[in-house]
Amino acid sequence: MDFNVLLVNTPLILLSIVLLWKGSDWVVTSAANFAHAWGISDLVIGLTIVAIGTSAPEFAVTISAVLTGKADISVSNIVGSNIFNLGFILGGTASFYAIATTPKLVYRDGFFLIGVTLLLSFFLFDSQLLQFDKPITQGMMTRWEGATLVALLIIYMTYLFFKKEKLEEEIEVEKASWKDAVLLLAGLAAVVGGGHLLVESASAIARFFGVSDWVIGVTIVAAGTSAPELATSITALIKGKSGMAIGNLIGSDLFNLLGVLGLAAILKHPLMVSPEARGSMIMLVLMVILVVYFMRSGWKITRLQGFTLVVINLIRWGFDFMGKSG
Repeated sequence: MDFNVLLVNTPLILLSIVLLWKGSDWVVTSAANFAHAWGISDLVIGLTIVAIGTSAPEFAVTISAVLTGKADISVSNIVGSNIFNLGFILGGTASFYAIATTPKLVYRDGFFLIGVTLLLSFFLFDSQLLQFDKPITQGMMTRWEGATLVALLIIYMTYLFFKKEKLEEEIEVEKASWKDAVLLLAGLAAVVGGGHLLVESASAIARFFGVSDWVIGVTIVAAGTSAPELATSITALIKGKSGMAIGNLIGSDLFNLLGVLGLAAILKHPLMVSPEARGSMIMLVLMVILVVYFMRSGWKITRLQGFTLVVINLIRWGFDFMGKSG
């Protein structure tokens, strides 16, 4: 076995995660400053720049994977990132402090996330989804299905805009200057470069261990691209604003499924994924339903429930790596 593969690509994965983390932060900060200078409201900034910024790593990795013919990584990155957000990040945050929820967050955003996740499962496997007694063939998503997801995102954001919802994200805004232009370009370059680097390095390590692209994407790559969400949740926890985390994570999951994966399907027609995807999609559906149930029970996610989400995610990772499949 050529251990040079590990020696070279492991540091590259760590470097790519740093690039994705810092790059997305630079994009959000600089773009928000420009938007304020142009008279754009906080609401529009929050619904667009913050949502896109925190999902920039997923976007970069997914589109890079699609354009380089690694469809399994493109989809598994999004599926795994959403599972990671709800299991490790939300569960981990709730393990320290119980997170209060609201009826609007549950009945509007939570139920919408359940519906979108089920819709994606249907799009990927259609009639295969419930045929457990038959061989699982490749999943596929067409261009019109991708366009449907993007359209749903536009409708959802438009609804929030006209309802004048309060922001789930706080942005520190300064006066725009030439430094913001440099920061914006540097951030975009870091995200794009980091995304490409993460895809290539993770694929090399997957081949070294004999692990499929799907498994490495739904675990390691997904954890790496969730760095901005993790940073946001930790920051909120330190500031005593643990309730901020749940709205941000649900919003990020929605943008990942509708915006990022929808665009990927539009660019790559048809978007094919391996049979391994079905197990991970079932896991994601169950995780989303469980999280919304926890949100509704007592209108808070307790520390025990948060710990339960973390344990479920750890068990899932164990099955992924031991079985080398989804």
